[in-house]
Amino acid sequence: MHRRSRRSPSEQSLRGTVQTRIHSVSTAVPPHLMPQDVVADTARDIFGQTFPEFDRLSRSFRTSGVETRHSVAPLHWFREPRSWKERNALYLDGARALFFDAAGAALERAGWQAEEVDTIVTVSSTGIATPTLEAQVAGQMGFRDDVMRVPVFGLGCAGGVSGLSVASELATARPGSKVLLVVIEACTVSFRPDRMGKADLIAAILFGDGAAAACLSTDAAATGPDIRAGRPVQKTWPDTLDIMGWDVDDTGLGVIFHRSIPDFVNREFAAATDNALAANELDRSEIDRFICHPGGARVVEAIEAALDIVPGSLAEERDVLRQHGNMSAPTVLFVLEAALANGLRGQTLTCALGPGFTASFLPLSITDKATS
Repeated sequence: MHRRSRRSPSEQSLRGTVQTRIHSVSTAVPPHLMPQDVVADTARDIFGQTFPEFDRLSRSFRTSGVETRHSVAPLHWFREPRSWKERNALYLDGARALFFDAAGAALERAGWQAEEVDTIVTVSSTGIATPTLEAQVAGQMGFRDDVMRVPVFGLGCAGGVSGLSVASELATARPGSKVLLVVIEACTVSFRPDRMGKADLIAAILFGDGAAAACLSTDAAATGPDIRAGRPVQKTWPDTLDIMGWDVDDTGLGVIFHRSIPDFVNREFAAATDNALAANELDRSEIDRFICHPGGARVVEAIEAALDIVPGSLAEERDVLRQHGNMSAPTVLFVLEAALANGLRGQTLTCALGPGFTASFLPLSITDKATS
């Protein structure tokens, strides 16, 4: 990407008297591995004789950019019709286990104890939990009985960036408090053999399950890179409710996933990104790395084109998509974790698109601890 001369960290818009720092990011996946070729064969067994367009659309199994995924259920579970009750029970079992794994790893990396956490932000849109997930695992995790619980539902694929933004704002609002973000999706439980349209097949090709967690506060990070959050920005376009979301019926949640998403990204995403950067007194020339939600291979290509990024540059996005598929909300945090492990430093912008239709942005300034 092209860059102009840069301001020093102290001069950039991410400065402030109170600023959130991300102490750790962790991820977790459920135990059942689903190789894409095996999923394709299973889908053919289920739909090959009943869905006229299957042969034509099934080519996307090979071109999706996905090689493996993980699920909260073994593959044979999906061969039988399932009720909403069965689906949600599976979601709850899988989500509780993912919460424990992802949150536990984030706390360990941050050097925090569960009883130190003051606020928990839980993001999920693929099942219903009341009491919500953080309450269901509170005893197992060891959270205090006065911890503030902030469950968030309905953000879909934008939930990772939006959840990180909510957690950052809550940490800034209560300086010194410890905020735990946990983002969990079990997309596979919504696989619907009873209603097979193009969107349903594309979902079967792309989506997997996973979770991510992060620890945030305004205190100086004790170890690792210094990750400081900027001002969160969202953009919701009018008259776009039918692009992405859930269609709810007696059997469960049916995916709404419009084929226009890549074209929409090409047309609208650059301007939304520039506005988010301007709100942080930044522009694209100052961004060392965009951290993007990889919704699919075509979406990643559309983001690179829209933001004038060198084609193929979003390597971690493609790696995460290849290894895990699109896990909805936590996927962008998988990308962030991978990029940090590969030495990510500098000015970044995390971004994702989700139901609404909404783009969510959060700038992150990442430096080595010694230079912060």
